[in-house]
Amino acid sequence: MQCMTGQVNLYQKTREWLGAQLEDMRLHLARPDALIQLALLGLLTGLLAGGVIVLFRVLVEYIQNLALHGQGADAFESLSLLERFGYPLLGAILLALMFRWFAKGLYVLGVARVLERMAYHQGHLSLRGFLLQFFGVAIALVGGHSVGREGAHIFLGACAGSLLGQKLELPNNAVRTLVGCGTAAGIAASFNTPLAGVIFSLEVVMMDYQLASFIPVILSAVTATVVSNAALGNAAVFSVPVMALSSLREIPLVVILGLLSGALAAGFIRLVRSIASRGKAWSIEWQMLAAGLSTALLGMWIPEIMGIGYDTINLTLVGGYGAGILLLMAGAKLIATSICSALNVPGGMIGPSFFVGATLGGGFGHIMAQWLPGLEIQPGIYAMLGMSALMGASLQAPLAALTALLELTDNPQIIMPGMLVVVVAGVTASELFGQESLFITMLKAKGLDYRQHPVIAALRRMGVASVMDKRFVRSAPEITLEQARKLLENKPRWIVIVENKEPRTLLPGIALAGYLEALQEGENLEGASGEEEEQNAALIDLNRIPGKRLELAPIQLHETLQEALEKLDKGEGEALYVRRMSAPGIWRIYGILTREQIESSYRL
Repeated sequence: MQCMTGQVNLYQKTREWLGAQLEDMRLHLARPDALIQLALLGLLTGLLAGGVIVLFRVLVEYIQNLALHGQGADAFESLSLLERFGYPLLGAILLALMFRWFAKGLYVLGVARVLERMAYHQGHLSLRGFLLQFFGVAIALVGGHSVGREGAHIFLGACAGSLLGQKLELPNNAVRTLVGCGTAAGIAASFNTPLAGVIFSLEVVMMDYQLASFIPVILSAVTATVVSNAALGNAAVFSVPVMALSSLREIPLVVILGLLSGALAAGFIRLVRSIASRGKAWSIEWQMLAAGLSTALLGMWIPEIMGIGYDTINLTLVGGYGAGILLLMAGAKLIATSICSALNVPGGMIGPSFFVGATLGGGFGHIMAQWLPGLEIQPGIYAMLGMSALMGASLQAPLAALTALLELTDNPQIIMPGMLVVVVAGVTASELFGQESLFITMLKAKGLDYRQHPVIAALRRMGVASVMDKRFVRSAPEITLEQARKLLENKPRWIVIVENKEPRTLLPGIALAGYLEALQEGENLEGASGEEEEQNAALIDLNRIPGKRLELAPIQLHETLQEALEKLDKGEGEALYVRRMSAPGIWRIYGILTREQIESSYRL
């Protein structure tokens, strides 16, 4: 019996110690420089995200191989005409049923959803979204819809980080960092490109190059890559031979390819926006069926555009197609992907942008080789450059596109022409044609805005606990003189006036100190006016003494300074008290936050 009691006590003490450590970690993570803790959490996020992505790939590729008669996970060309028509329609029906019964209005997924949650919901993603993305993309890929798996990997990785942060009740600035970690892990595990994952996360999702964000994201990408390589091997996604420009005389051709890629990316974005604006009035069932029917009709004609299309990209890189069929596949893939993405078919756009860019670049290379035989042009290198150019221009992620090109080809000679083509394509799409990225276009087409501001970005990196003032005491509205003196013993900066068990008003401690001092001076001038006991028993009304009082509103310990500023701007209160529920129905107050404290935090 004593042994059991001792075990119970040990368990309780261990649990209390772990709770205290977790509480300390939460408070520390509210600061923007909590590097060690964030690094460890980034590593854990990489493990979780890598495991989820391995599970997803194994499941999808196994089912695809069965559905494609053992010809491989992407061999839709081996299907009969009837199967190429039927698979997308069957997938569309399953997706329609899934979204009707389980989505509850959650239709926008993938990278666009991650951006929206980062911008307006502090990176909080839901388990429902995770399950919809996991099974929805699996159905879409097996059904041959023209989407990629990378968007799913990004979303699943981001969800893994977000759900981990929410489960541990971490401050929102830390949750946002874990979403960035999961994003990097998703890209890294997709292509075996950890550096591209890091750059994509920082450039597109987090838009933050602070050291405290950079290190955890790197660790997460590396960890996810290790998990993926251990489970699936480290074979390259694309079989790329070593190629280089034959001479500097090909530089003008690289510029022309950049212009063509930028123009095609702009057309891609416009087409997505146009279809999305027309289709948003349709029910989700009709959207899925329209996307499935479109894919089926195009797939009957050109089966290479079905699914991810990595096998087609590999053949393109080694010159397996002629110019005419390559350009035809580029156009068909662009149309099919635009329809699927605009009509909310779950999946990514990175893989399709690689496909369109590779076929465009390969076709261009073949044409130039015929027109300019003296240059000894290798069409494969233009296919590689086209992949990077179209990804960079359509997603407005030039650094990520260039890094992916380098990691995928393992060819240093591709860097110079790659930099040129990515810059020309990006400038053409954004400046010449005035297009935003596909992700932002998708959000706005669905009626969601997206803005970034440097001040807001700085406030999102800090939790309220990082700047809150802990020098406060709580008090009832009316107190005796003796109670007032006890309140001021530790020289608090603030007095929180509690009414009906709720903090209502904030009074500067110096106001009460000044009042007591004035009271004492008045008594000294008048002389002894009564017994000391009667003086101590006299009540002081803290709501009436001279001093500037601020109306209080609550804010949760896990929230960021951006959320705090929004509460003040909305007029919910003139100051905030930071709280967290420590037990059911019991709130613990951690500190006080004023507008001046918030403003000073980003001026430093």
